[in-house]
Amino acid sequence: MESDTQLARAAAGAFGWSFLNTAMSRLGTLLVGVLLARTLGPDEFGTFAVAMVALVAVLSFNELGVSLAVVRWERDPETVLGTVNTISTIGSVLLFVTLCVTAGPVATLLGAPDAAGIIQLMSVSVVFSGAVAGPAALLQRQFRQRRRFAIDQVVTWTGAGLSLALALMGFGAWSLAWGRVVSTFVGVVLFVLATRPYRLRVDRSLVEPLLRFGLPLAGASVIVFAVAYVEQVVVGATLGATTLGYFVLAFNLASWPVNMFSQPLRSVAPAVFSRLQRDITALERSFTLLLKVVAIVALPVCLVGASAADDVVTFVYGREWAPAADVFALLVLVASLRIFFELSYDLLVVLRRTASLLLVQALWLAVLAPVVVVAARREGMVGVASAELAVALVAILPCYLVLLRRAGLKVAPFAAAVRVPLLVAVGAAAATSAVLGRVSSPFLGSCAAGIICLAAIGGLVALHPEQARQVRALRKPPETVSALAGVGER
Repeated sequence: MESDTQLARAAAGAFGWSFLNTAMSRLGTLLVGVLLARTLGPDEFGTFAVAMVALVAVLSFNELGVSLAVVRWERDPETVLGTVNTISTIGSVLLFVTLCVTAGPVATLLGAPDAAGIIQLMSVSVVFSGAVAGPAALLQRQFRQRRRFAIDQVVTWTGAGLSLALALMGFGAWSLAWGRVVSTFVGVVLFVLATRPYRLRVDRSLVEPLLRFGLPLAGASVIVFAVAYVEQVVVGATLGATTLGYFVLAFNLASWPVNMFSQPLRSVAPAVFSRLQRDITALERSFTLLLKVVAIVALPVCLVGASAADDVVTFVYGREWAPAADVFALLVLVASLRIFFELSYDLLVVLRRTASLLLVQALWLAVLAPVVVVAARREGMVGVASAELAVALVAILPCYLVLLRRAGLKVAPFAAAVRVPLLVAVGAAAATSAVLGRVSSPFLGSCAAGIICLAAIGGLVALHPEQARQVRALRKPPETVSALAGVGER
């Protein structure tokens, strides 16, 4: 019992550091991103976006999926770490060479031939990332999010500061590329120091099991990447780099709720679910609790943000970025669904429903890809965003609900958990639209939207004062979690 309590407390502490890390990193990225967007403009920003899509595609599977073995290894992770480092580094070097050779055709395909050199420069960070995939996973396994917080903050601010300085000096899209490469190298140094001694070795008895474990995950990561970025590839290839710049800016801004609320939760939620997986009732209650807590904050942010899209984008980025507002309004609604999808994904992984999850991801890609191609040609980037929202709502949401039900969980409590937050968020969005209709200043409109959003969140917290006690229950042993998670449901 004591070991369970200690593990839960470690997970809760890790969540706190992870949330702080995400909040500070995203805030810094947002602030610097605003300055860079205003400095570079849509054309240069679009050129960098093309290079970034190519880089993220490779980073989705560069370590061949083996780093997760460090987190899940049943024995001492040090026994596998050296082999993981070697496999990850070799795979990353091969992909680095491939990306360098194909940079020209890839840039042309995505609608920005001038981005080839930037792609080649940024591909260096693929090797850096692969080299420390193992050490990064080791920090996660050991719940050393405090150390990870320090590393990520240094990396974030180093890259942001350098990119901003170079942009102000007139280096254009290259400033973002150099910032990325230098900050990734700094991360390598810090990860190695945090987990030293760093080893590259090959235990032949581990190579086959690691690849058998990792390659399916790498394949799944490719599908996940394709689902997340297929619309950007289509926009770049169909509508050009400048339009891609608008779309990526809207996508990045709309992803803020997911990054702020979902990612920190995902750093510890699997550990919580794992402790409760033998008690399906307790698992259902805990999932409902987490869903309700996230909905209280995320739904008002997403719906009010969609209502205030024009004022927010114009005030934050400037009038030259106004075409991104309609895209942002749609993608931020998609973000609210993604938060539920990601939390459900983690729960279903714990319940070993990975094959079904892979089928859902494949279905998502199979439906989304042709739909966004048609939408881009007929309706432009706004049509692409509309298509993404429609597919997520009509096709993917029902799939996740079916999977959760087949896993033995009742769906009705999930709907009950989000009903009140959703109604309050809709009311707040309607109030925002009414107020903005009487305000002509983007600054005043953004301030009004922020006040309404905070009022909605405050009202929801006041309606559910038991939430704080229930969240603190996640630090306790499983039977306590089960009991407290059910408070207020009877």
